[in-house]
Amino acid sequence: MNEKHSHERNFETGVPPEERRSPKKGGGFVEFLVILIIAFALVFGLVRPYVLEAFYIPSESMVPTLEVGDRVFVNKFVYRFSEPERGDIVVFRSTEGGEEELIKRVVGVPGDTVEDRDGVLFVNGVPQKEPYVNAQFPDSGFYGPTIVPPGHVFAMGDNRANSRDSRFFGPVPFENIEGEAFVSFWPPSHVGLL
Repeated sequence: MNEKHSHERNFETGVPPEERRSPKKGGGFVEFLVILIIAFALVFGLVRPYVLEAFYIPSESMVPTLEVGDRVFVNKFVYRFSEPERGDIVVFRSTEGGEEELIKRVVGVPGDTVEDRDGVLFVNGVPQKEPYVNAQFPDSGFYGPTIVPPGHVFAMGDNRANSRDSRFFGPVPFENIEGEAFVSFWPPSHVGLL
């Protein structure tokens, strides 16, 4: 009877019972470590530079939409297939030199005529409805009119009275734009789509 059992094969694997091996001890940790290293390589080598990145809000220029210390995710992939649109919140490298990154709202796209009259934004001669602008500290400035050149956007902070933006350094070239901020994830009280 023992001889009969020694010739039986496992129907699932086709391997006789005496030839089956148990998994090696300790192999799970090495496998986990390899997966972890690959995940880090993907996140920091592919995802972060090309797809998604977290951005810290350093100033009050986007209040009340974004507060100092808020953290947002930036989609770095979206503008590979489309151009920025009015209303997008974008992160871009400063046009004034250096490596500083800024976050502002696109208010004008190529061909638009942008003008600020006593704190009211006009695009192509039409006053804009901007419920996101900081009403507690209204802007009373005047700027323009200026035409946004091809391959550029006109970007302004939502806190117009306290924002260094395209009114000071001019339109932002597309190549300076890192991506679109699309969700706030920190602190928990500010979590939400932008």
